[in-house]
Amino acid sequence: MNTQNIRKYRLFPEVGLTDRQWPDRAITEAPIWCSVDLRDGNQALPVPMSVEEKLEMFELLVGVGFRQIEVGFPSASDTEFNFLRRLVEEKRIPDEVQVQVLVQAREHLIRRTFEALDGVKNAIVHMYNSTSPLQRRVTFNDASRGDIRKIAVDGARMVKELIPTVPGTNINLEYSPESFSDTELEFALEVCEAVMDVWEPTPEKPVILNLPATVEWTTPNVHADQIEWFCRNVKNRESVYVSLHTHNDRGTGIAATELGLLAGADRVEGTLFGNGERTGNLDIVVAALNMNSHGIETGLDFTDLPRIREVYERTTRMEVPDRQPYAGELVFTAFSGSHQDAIKKGFDRRREEAAGEEGEVVKWGVPYLTIDPEDIGRSYEAIIRINSQSGKGGVAYILDREYGFDLPKTMHPQVGKQVYDLADQLGRELNPGEVKDAFFRYFANVGEPLHVIDYELDQQAGERGTVRCRADILLNGEKRHIVGQGNGPINAFVHALEENGHKDFVLTDYRSHALRDGSSSDAAAYVQLKHDDGRPVWGAGVDPSIEMAGLKALVSAWNLLR
Repeated sequence: MNTQNIRKYRLFPEVGLTDRQWPDRAITEAPIWCSVDLRDGNQALPVPMSVEEKLEMFELLVGVGFRQIEVGFPSASDTEFNFLRRLVEEKRIPDEVQVQVLVQAREHLIRRTFEALDGVKNAIVHMYNSTSPLQRRVTFNDASRGDIRKIAVDGARMVKELIPTVPGTNINLEYSPESFSDTELEFALEVCEAVMDVWEPTPEKPVILNLPATVEWTTPNVHADQIEWFCRNVKNRESVYVSLHTHNDRGTGIAATELGLLAGADRVEGTLFGNGERTGNLDIVVAALNMNSHGIETGLDFTDLPRIREVYERTTRMEVPDRQPYAGELVFTAFSGSHQDAIKKGFDRRREEAAGEEGEVVKWGVPYLTIDPEDIGRSYEAIIRINSQSGKGGVAYILDREYGFDLPKTMHPQVGKQVYDLADQLGRELNPGEVKDAFFRYFANVGEPLHVIDYELDQQAGERGTVRCRADILLNGEKRHIVGQGNGPINAFVHALEENGHKDFVLTDYRSHALRDGSSSDAAAYVQLKHDDGRPVWGAGVDPSIEMAGLKALVSAWNLLR
């Protein structure tokens, strides 16, 4: 932006709260949550949800655990009105859920809203009017503060008069000085208290004062100052739920909400995945899971986040970005080799600690992962993805978690380099199946130039404590028969190679394990050979027989030395 254009903007004024308390506080409990997906979220969609889609979204929100759900603006259109009526007539609203209805402070709209509420057991009537200097000047043609206050008070009186018309409905009241974020604080407080004077809240029946950052004009710390100033100065604070409704114009809506809670707010309005006007509303998924990551129970259930995302994307036709916290496709993914190594070590350490503390809750501590992906229905296979930037630990992790191969630590660099070199050659990411295929192609059951056609072990033929092997092999396409004796199957085969002039190595390591539980499962074995010139090489073998798996691992390593 050039200098001339910069001049049209100005700094946002500070609150001047010199003794602010919020920086020294911590969030220790969850707020009251209110979903506005069906109103704020829906109105911002290029193609609004159909009634059937809104019904599915409502059921989803109830299932997640929302007990306050803004279902729409029933006086705005027949569609909105009829949606609420359908919820009522089909008895879809659980007794513990309050449906919230939004209405401007205008008489005919308020009357229509109360008509829609007939038969609702628990409701919140949410009335609003704009209060900021910019709105007063531009939208309301230079209306005075008194004009704006009168709109709010007249609307509040109308709401109070109409409550007796729905005697079967338990109604709570909410007021929003819309555009609170750029309204003079003392005037926002004046209007809110004028509404309170009409509604006469009590500690047993508090009023909700919703303070929306309708537009996010400034940094989250200034928003927190605004909220703390309001909480400290509003009268009858014990009769007020201070509510937040942040937007994300500057990309800091979540931070503004968290600091607003530190500043004293009691309640939060937002949407799944931050859907909403312009850059969106508060993302309640992120806000709640941030609290979960600090051990705070929120009352919201995101244990099957992939299903929640699927319903959201299908009903709204919006997409959750790949880098969206918690829900994005790539947020639990590590391409960096150093990250992959650290994650694998973290999970290995966690398994060790869990095994040593049976019955104890092992505190979460895996590098680069703020929460356990399993807790929100994400699968471990997505944590590490293999491309040319990947490291040895990432490949080992995939082979372990997906296919049960517990590679020896000193084998990781050899396998890792081969696999990510392949990714570099292809110029793309490798999926787990391709990683496994590469492992077998380059390391496991490698059959050239040496291939074992038949192998027979004679436990009685050798001296005490030794066995003799006879093997038919193909070497460079030529069939041969070799015989050797040793203190075990692999050692006997090594001696058979030696007696036929094919031993130019030392066997330096051998490991084996079952790939999965059960007698019919395959076994995996790993053999390291060191060539006479000093080169170390690992090979792997897989076979239902543990002995044959070891033999195949030896043959694989021998072939890889060629």
